[in-house]
Amino acid sequence: MKLLLLALVISSAAFAQTASINVDLKKETGDMKPVWAWFGYDEPNYTYMKDGKKLLTEISKLSPVPVYVRAHSLLVTGDGTPALKWGSTNAYTEDANGNPIYNWQIIDSIFDTYIQRGMKPLAQIGFMPEALSTNPQPYKHDWKPGDPYFKIITGWAYPPKNYNKWAELVYQWVKHSVERYGKKEVESWYWELWNEPNGYWKGTKEEFFKLYDYTADAVKRALPTAKIGGINIAGTGSKGAQEWMHAFVKHCFSDTNYVTKKIGSPVDMILFHAKGSPRVVDGHVQMNMGTQLRDINTGFKFVASYPQLKHLPVIIGESDPEGCAACGMHTNPENAYRNGTMFSSYTAASFARKYLLADSFNVNFLGAVSWAFEFENQPWFYGFRDLATNGVDKPVLNVFRMFGMMKGKRVLVQGSQMYDLKTMVDSSVRRKYNDVGGLAAKDKRSATVMLWNYHDDDVKKDALPVAVNINGLTATTVTVTEYRIDDEHSNSYEVWKKMGSPQNPSKEQIAILEKAGQLKTLGAATKLKVTNGVLNITLSLPQQGVSLLKLDW
Repeated sequence: MKLLLLALVISSAAFAQTASINVDLKKETGDMKPVWAWFGYDEPNYTYMKDGKKLLTEISKLSPVPVYVRAHSLLVTGDGTPALKWGSTNAYTEDANGNPIYNWQIIDSIFDTYIQRGMKPLAQIGFMPEALSTNPQPYKHDWKPGDPYFKIITGWAYPPKNYNKWAELVYQWVKHSVERYGKKEVESWYWELWNEPNGYWKGTKEEFFKLYDYTADAVKRALPTAKIGGINIAGTGSKGAQEWMHAFVKHCFSDTNYVTKKIGSPVDMILFHAKGSPRVVDGHVQMNMGTQLRDINTGFKFVASYPQLKHLPVIIGESDPEGCAACGMHTNPENAYRNGTMFSSYTAASFARKYLLADSFNVNFLGAVSWAFEFENQPWFYGFRDLATNGVDKPVLNVFRMFGMMKGKRVLVQGSQMYDLKTMVDSSVRRKYNDVGGLAAKDKRSATVMLWNYHDDDVKKDALPVAVNINGLTATTVTVTEYRIDDEHSNSYEVWKKMGSPQNPSKEQIAILEKAGQLKTLGAATKLKVTNGVLNITLSLPQQGVSLLKLDW
């Protein structure tokens, strides 16, 4: 096995710099909940297109549980033609007399694509149909990468002219969903209103809470057991966002409901957003995981501070290294991390800390939505925040394939170069040494250890020897398989660059790229002896590399 042979040839001088990872299978820290099995995107019409269907199939297959999918613009007026940061379904229009016309054809195409693959909607109720908007024109935007972000905020972002018509639209949608998919299926979905009302809403807080009351009441009238919550706020760590969040809780538990005239409004889960903030420093990309983790820390702390919320499921509605998926690296050079292994190692290292933050606040952490999907008919490896390009999987998708193999109970992991949680939250990974960390889980007859070699600065360094000590094994022999993401494994981007970065690759080249995008093992599986319940493995982990050790017995 390559990783063991490598251990024999590393010099004694190199071993002085070996990073150690200690895994104790006897010390459980919590459930290995599939909080990663949540994805989202701006452009809902990509869902049922060629590459969209292909990617959704792959995502559904990598997860042992149903994957939840969140998409914007499910109620936006238009003919369904997709564009960057735009989508439409034409679910609601009106006739000449102002009577509602409901059309579920496009929404059905979207949700059918999910359900056929065993996936489930985190159904976003928004945005405002043109016929209901208090300020409908202009309505469809023509935003493109490099344009000011506010250009996307048009007539769909305004309050309704008639709250009763809005409520009836929501009622009819939920009712139709129950009729089409069945009560039991729709009960397993989650419904939420709007997106980032502190940026995507052109009304007041009071008008938004009024909209929430009408929406929640309509959902519950159509299906009393449906689950609805909010509020998917942006910039959770900011003062303005926290004002929105506290006001939302006050409204839901203390204020008079705009519909029922009673105190309170239904809230079945809490959602907020968390984003990092990369930049270009001295000619290279420098990530800032700490910013994202501080948003999560603030959100979990907020939930834990209210007895009414502590038991509710918590969903990080968007959880990403930065904010704009459709801003490619050519217009936003700080986003050049997205095609290669830096996105992979960032994802591994950040999700491990999400588990730790949830543990520290003892909240019911249900999921974190990676706002990354695919962009149909766009240039190859353009540097969008996506999981695949033109049907070819990018390295980051293989981290989720690794997560899909981790099950059972999380167990204690400690490392000589693994940054502690407080340092990560306060200042990210900015010290001279890398974050060489791990996340581990055990099941009845297996264990998994995910390892990464991450630093915020995208500057090439030598690979690091990592000594992995796994304690608490009950078997005398285990079969070890190592899966790897680095420049040579599970990496379509490096293969594409070696081809000369073709924008019109041949059929044969595409087949090679598709194969390169799959998760690869490093050598063959090997049987190893366990001594007194302990297994020691030394491997070489490249900068921004990720490995998964799978132990079976």
